[in-house]
Amino acid sequence: MLYHLVSQYSFDGQPADEPYAPASLFEEGFIHLSATPQQVAWVANRFYADVPDLVMLVIDPARLDAPVQWDETPDGRFPHLYGPLNREAIVEIAPVMRNP
Repeated sequence: MLYHLVSQYSFDGQPADEPYAPASLFEEGFIHLSATPQQVAWVANRFYADVPDLVMLVIDPARLDAPVQWDETPDGRFPHLYGPLNREAIVEIAPVMRNP
């Protein structure tokens, strides 16, 4: 499985009958993903510490329409989705719980 963190409000604000396309897709050319619970926790704490309605989209990579590429970043190797996220690939939406 792969994971994408997003504000529930932001996710719900996009048309449910269209692929999910966050700002990063248009600004950077890809959607940021995580591949492990450790990456999810690190991203949640580093980039989403102030987002109260944070959710995790659980993604089945076998159902993706767009390609996933593993890229080296200054913070490690992360998967990126190079295209919009088709809704059929989202198998679960789970709240992200963090310690205070």
